[in-house]
This record gives sequence, structure tokens and C-alpha cells, in this order.
Amino acid sequence: MRHLLAAALGLFAFTSQPALAWGERGHAVIDTAAIAAIPADGPVFLKKHVDYIAASASQPDGWRGNAEGFSKISEDPNHGWFREQFTFMKTIPRSRYEFVLALYDEHLRIKASDPERAARTNVRWTGTLPYAAMEAYDRIVVCMRHVRRLTAERRDPTFAEQNCAFDVTRLGHYIGDAANPMHNSIHSDGWRGDNPDGFTTDRSVHGRFESRFVDAMALTPADIGPRIGAPARQSGDLFDHVLRYVNESGDKVRDVYTLEKRSGFADSNDREVRALVYERTAAGAAMLRDMLQRAWTESARPPAQITPAPLDFSNPAFNPATGSAPAGPR
Repeated sequence: MRHLLAAALGLFAFTSQPALAWGERGHAVIDTAAIAAIPADGPVFLKKHVDYIAASASQPDGWRGNAEGFSKISEDPNHGWFREQFTFMKTIPRSRYEFVLALYDEHLRIKASDPERAARTNVRWTGTLPYAAMEAYDRIVVCMRHVRRLTAERRDPTFAEQNCAFDVTRLGHYIGDAANPMHNSIHSDGWRGDNPDGFTTDRSVHGRFESRFVDAMALTPADIGPRIGAPARQSGDLFDHVLRYVNESGDKVRDVYTLEKRSGFADSNDREVRALVYERTAAGAAMLRDMLQRAWTESARPPAQITPAPLDFSNPAFNPATGSAPAGPR
């Protein structure tokens, strides 16, 4: 564990892609602090893989390169949730594809009357982050079931644990992105639209906050560990938890711009900016820790029996436009 930040940051020297999201350091710190905070009755086997997880924490950003067109078009939306773009939705669908279709219907409805807004009423400019997080969570539950089964059968669970560690890098990245207010607003890369407060419209504001400032303040897991708090032992629907989490983060985007307006994130010793970074990265680590704990608990139970099956045309929630029923509460 003592080498994890050096390993994670060292990867950046070998990539031609710019640092995105929290950058190498921020994502590595969030993942490391989350895993360190897993309680004794949780998936403690992940602690053996923390160096790998931390060093791989920014890998999903590498799937967004312009040269990798198939991967990019799928992955780009997973890193944002620009909620101002879909206020027309009264309820967020529990299906990624129902969400995409609803966006397209709205795009068609407004493309003649408001072409500028219509140009951003699509999956790329709204984001799909909560869906990516839930999909990664589901994969973790499945791999944790495998770990449990192999352990119960006294078989070597090493490879199954490694599969879980990889899936944690995906979940950790999306949850880490969501902790940053800039990933939950149309103002992700400079203030857009009406701007009575005179906030910066400079696109570099995103990187100056989450990468340059975080690197300059030399954020470490020890900085946020005491701020994470006790496990939440979540109950109720997890998708609702994720939506609340991204919305709470998005509510702080004005705070980011207010602090930028004062000093432009030029002083790494700025207490208020440091406090915001600590609070947001700790919130990300806490959410990740709680989701991993919940996945471990869920993996101890047999998979729920869905009748009729999601692909069954007789399922009351079956949607012929997507070919499936959406996910139910859990």
C-alpha cells in the first residue's frame, strides 16, 4: 500500500491522454481510502488488491480516446450526469435505454423550436453516470458470489478476487467522478448560459480544480480517512441512493465557481478550496465503501428470482422499444 500513489501517478508518464476527472492522484486516493475503511465483516479481501486498484483507478478515462471510436461513444457518457439537460423528465427511468430513448424523443420535439438545446439533448451531453455505477455494482455482486462459492468449496478464490478488483476500479471511477460537482452539471467546463455572477467560462477550470489543485496540495488517503465516517449500512433502493448522491454533489457546483472566482485555484494552501476537496473526496470514498459493503452483503444471498423474466414479453414492465423490462427496486 505504501507505494500505491507512486504507482498510480507513475502510470501517467506512459499515457498520451490528458488527466481527466480527479486525475491520477484524486482517483487513487478515493479508492484507497474507501478500501481501507471497509469494516471487518465486509469484503476485506479487496485490501490485498488495493495497490492494483489504486494504480488502475483512472483506467476508464483511457477508454475515451478519440482513436478508440467504439469505446469512446460508449464510455464518454458514463463519466457525467448533466442534470440540467433532462429536467423535462419527471422520473428518471430505471433503464439506461429507456433514458436514451426519452432523450431522443425530447430531441425530436424541440429540434425545430430550440435547435441549440436540442443539439445537447442526447446521451453524450446528458451523461449516464448513475447507470454505469449500477451496472458496475451488479458485476461486483456477481463476482463476490463467486468468491464466496469458491471459498466455501475450499477452492482458490484468487482469480475471482482479481476479477472483483477490476470491477472495483470501474465502480470506483464512476463514484469518484460523481463526487466532483463538475461532473454533475452542464457547467462542467466553464459556466454556460446566463451568468449574473460573472463566473469563469474558461474550459480549463475543470482541470485546474480537480487535477492541478489536488496535485499541488498533495492529497493523500490519510487526509480524508478520518473524514469518511462510519459505514452507512445502506437500506432502501440503491439506485435512489446513487441519484441522491450525484444530486448532492451537483448542488455544490456553484461553490466550486465561487472559490475559483476569488483566486483561480492558484494557491494550494487555500483553506476553503482544500476543505471542499477534502469533503468531496471523502464523500466519494464513503459512498464507494458503502456500496462495496452492500454488494458483499447482497452476495451472501441467492440471486432474486424475477418472474416473469425481464426478457419475457408477458412481464408487465416489458418495454418493446428496449426489448426488456427495466431493473426493479433492490
